[in-house]
Amino acid sequence: MLFPSAFSPVVNYLSDLGNSTFSPNGAWFYNAGCILTGLALFPFYAGLFEWYTKERKRKLLLVATEVVGLVSAFSLIMIGVFSEDSMAQHLFWSEVFFVFNLLVLILANVSLMTHPKFIKPIGYYGLVVAVVNLLFVVLTSTPLLEWFTVFTALAYAGLLAYNTLRL
Repeated sequence: MLFPSAFSPVVNYLSDLGNSTFSPNGAWFYNAGCILTGLALFPFYAGLFEWYTKERKRKLLLVATEVVGLVSAFSLIMIGVFSEDSMAQHLFWSEVFFVFNLLVLILANVSLMTHPKFIKPIGYYGLVVAVVNLLFVVLTSTPLLEWFTVFTALAYAGLLAYNTLRL
């Protein structure tokens, strides 16, 4: 078994899966997943250039989204490199990830909501995800909210990728 049977999103943070004491057989799997997901986010954020228009304001916001997104992706890689076994570094990179993830959600939505080819319900979903992410950043002692934040943000990235393909 990779992960402990007494594991619950209500009690345990997502990163507990990367702790080799708590999850000795599965920590490597979780940490590798963070690294690979972070690496996959690099081309995702770079691909936002597809949304560039001649509008200077939109292009600047999208470039800012890309830069902030790349920092977010790098911090996710570092979460995998510095698991909970290195708690101080792990907490630092986790905070960076969640703050920059929140900024990405806000910047992406602000820059795309008025784009004629942007699917508006994706933007509304992104705004809800941003509010949830903000709640997590403010109420950091809530494991279930962390899980919800991570998976809803990944779903937003998937929806944005889908919308980008439909351009």
